[in-house]
Amino acid sequence: MDPCPFVRLIIESLALKLPFATKPAGSGVHPTATPCFCVLKIKGFPTQTALLPLCSSSNSSSHDDSSGPDTATSAPGFHLDAATLRRVSGKPVSLRVSVYTGGMGRTCGVSGGKLLGKLQVSVDFGKNAESCRSTVFQNGWLTLRCQPGKPAARIHLACRAEPEPRFVFQFDGEPECSPVVFQIQGSIRQPVFSCKFSADRNSRSRSLPSDYNNASSSNGAWTKTFSTREREKASRRERKGWMIMIHDLSGSPVAAASMITPFVPSPGSDRVSRSNPGAWLILRPHGFSVSTWKPWGRLEAWRERGTVDGLGYKFELMTESNGRVAIAEGTVGVKKGGRFEIDGRTVRGSVSRSASVKGFVMGSTVEGEGKVSKPVVQVGVQHVTCTADAALFVALSAAVDLSMDACRLFSSKLRKDLCHDDQDGL
Repeated sequence: MDPCPFVRLIIESLALKLPFATKPAGSGVHPTATPCFCVLKIKGFPTQTALLPLCSSSNSSSHDDSSGPDTATSAPGFHLDAATLRRVSGKPVSLRVSVYTGGMGRTCGVSGGKLLGKLQVSVDFGKNAESCRSTVFQNGWLTLRCQPGKPAARIHLACRAEPEPRFVFQFDGEPECSPVVFQIQGSIRQPVFSCKFSADRNSRSRSLPSDYNNASSSNGAWTKTFSTREREKASRRERKGWMIMIHDLSGSPVAAASMITPFVPSPGSDRVSRSNPGAWLILRPHGFSVSTWKPWGRLEAWRERGTVDGLGYKFELMTESNGRVAIAEGTVGVKKGGRFEIDGRTVRGSVSRSASVKGFVMGSTVEGEGKVSKPVVQVGVQHVTCTADAALFVALSAAVDLSMDACRLFSSKLRKDLCHDDQDGL
């Protein structure tokens, strides 16, 4: 398998020096807290926002460009695929930076702060951006453009490009329709996997090793939190037994995703709650028997409550001692969909930066509820040593996509492909 060229534009080492005459905007902001933020824009990319820590007062009046900031933050960065790299070849792009004092607010918008100044950084990938090597475009202090007569603040910013080649795969149909999975290389589509989906209530006990039929989970004993009546009612409405097998071109199973914890509505509601999420095991073959599997990862999913209706998720890697390490957590909008991602540079929630995740691992598109979904999966080359490795990420992508259906409100009917023989579109 050959990867596709990708480049990550990294924005890091962000910090701010305020002139003495400048005070952070907004009430209730402690001077030692972070009262400033910046907005990063590149044409054709989503706007990004990052907090700006202030340098200590001892360095505030210094214009010594050789010293870096005491503390710094970073932005998620921008990802350039092959098509974008071809578009920017030989055409420098501008990274526009706007700095504001005051809090970012809930929406990270500029309305919560006062504009302090702006600047631009030129980013030139050269004539052949697809062959871009590690390049530093800026690393040091820059003076912000501000209103005439006002003291200028200075921002420390490092901007560099790092090649990040990825394997790209796409399902040729919705995962529950047992589609073929293609590897994408530019305009070339080559079949590499086939899928087999089943919704059999007994598939779990047939397909998993006995050690994992009762996989460790804070929610594995979900029935303990329900009364007898609630358990009986939930068992009639639960979504369980879903499984998708990934086969290579020879027909041999190379990965699987199996629903290990049922998706059930929480008491008194019609949604899967975060306190009782459903869960999948991502499995790889173990030994010579096609019926022997070893857990590789565990995915939890639930329906978020709040201002944004979304699919919440957490993914954990299984360790040799049957422990778990969280490496991804986030939310995908139910209406518009979004992206599931494992990336060591954008960890959040309960995920620790100490986890053994360096750089980009994988990303997968997720369509909104009720929309036709053909997930596109990207996997960093450093995480794939063989075809079976790639199949694990394809299985994980399928589990995330199917979780959008599994977390559908129980007042809504599922499509026929997802229903058990004894369930009439619950």
